[in-house]
Amino acid sequence: MNEHPAGALAAATRRPRLGFLGVGWIGRHRMEAIARTGAAEVAAIADASPEMAAEAARLAPGAALAGGLDDLLRADLDGIVIATPSALHAEQSIRALEHGIAVFCQKPLGRTAAEARAVVDAARAADRLLAVDLSYRHTEGMRRIRELVAGGALGRIYAVDVVFHNAYGPDKPWFYDPALSGGGCVMDLGVHLVDLALWTLGFPAVPEVSASLVSGGERLGAAPDRVEDYAVATLSLDTGAVVRLACSWRLPAGCDAVISAAFYGTEGGAALTNVNGSFYDFTAEHYRGTARETLALPPDEWGGRAAADWALRLASGARFDPEAERLVVVAEVLDRIYGR
Repeated sequence: MNEHPAGALAAATRRPRLGFLGVGWIGRHRMEAIARTGAAEVAAIADASPEMAAEAARLAPGAALAGGLDDLLRADLDGIVIATPSALHAEQSIRALEHGIAVFCQKPLGRTAAEARAVVDAARAADRLLAVDLSYRHTEGMRRIRELVAGGALGRIYAVDVVFHNAYGPDKPWFYDPALSGGGCVMDLGVHLVDLALWTLGFPAVPEVSASLVSGGERLGAAPDRVEDYAVATLSLDTGAVVRLACSWRLPAGCDAVISAAFYGTEGGAALTNVNGSFYDFTAEHYRGTARETLALPPDEWGGRAAADWALRLASGARFDPEAERLVVVAEVLDRIYGR
């Protein structure tokens, strides 16, 4: 492994210097969220689109424009934020980590559990901080619900319903190529649902997984040559709880999105629900029989919190976090939903 020139004292001697690989809407938004913390310096920007790179550079006038990952790896960086197509995530993350550079990556970390495992192993070997933009964990509503579950307020959780229906499909052609994307709506949206369910419950083991994948209204068979646009799955946990998952692209649901995560226990329930079809506004409620208590309401600027948290931890000197192993657990469940 090539050690990063700044070495172990980088975070202690100056703000971490960050590079941004891919600055479309999401990458640019994460860059702004990190910049607002003041914890790190936006040092370099790279994007396949010169227009996107130039737009991002206007928000960070001190940043250098780089030609791609190779240039970023030579730019004396402490961390890289990756927001490129899914097929590139694992390889790009590993290359950065092997250069001693911490990584914050868009989901999915890999198209398969094997790819995710390779990245986590590289982060462990390099002793560098690795995180993935599992942003819904950082909504105020999910934070409050997880606290209720952990504190026993809902009793023993026996049922979880998680849903993410998107009235639109992705606008990039690579999303629809299984070799490039790794899958359809499950890889794009279901990854958040699996993560939310397991994260809230403390990552219990998942002994059984069953699923049905659909494309254009037709059920897909084994090793399909197209990605699913609708999926349902059932996860049976070793705690006895059952997770029901549903996600889709272009579902005619009468609104832009239907997003929810509901947890039901022997002493009560709690749910995060989007408001009026919004992708961004959520309420969270605590249920006791037919009564309900509000836990969280919009507005809640949660979208960039995962990136900001990574940057703040990097600035504090954080190295490899064993919690990254959970990224492989989620990827393994996705593999099983796909029958891999």
